[in-house]
Amino acid sequence: MITVRYFAGARAAVGGVSSEAAEAASLEHLIELLTERHGERLGLVLKSASFLVDGLSCHDRQGPLPAGVTVDVLPPFAGG
Repeated sequence: MITVRYFAGARAAVGGVSSEAAEAASLEHLIELLTERHGERLGLVLKSASFLVDGLSCHDRQGPLPAGVTVDVLPPFAGG
C-alpha cells in the first residue's frame, strides 16, 4: 500500500482530500490509477506535477514503487 499526499492544485482537484491510500507498481501506474479514480481534472494536474517518493524527487515514472512509501504530488506553484 502507498500513501499519496496531495498539495495545492492537486488537493483541489481531488475535492480537498489531503491524502489517500493506493496500490501501484510504478509512478506511471499510480498516475493512471489516480486519474481513473478522480477524473481528468486531476489527470491534467498530474501531467505537470512533480513527485516526491519518501521525500526524494522522483523523475523515473517507470521505476518500481515499494510498498509502504509516501508519494507527494506537487503541482507547479505560481511564482516559482
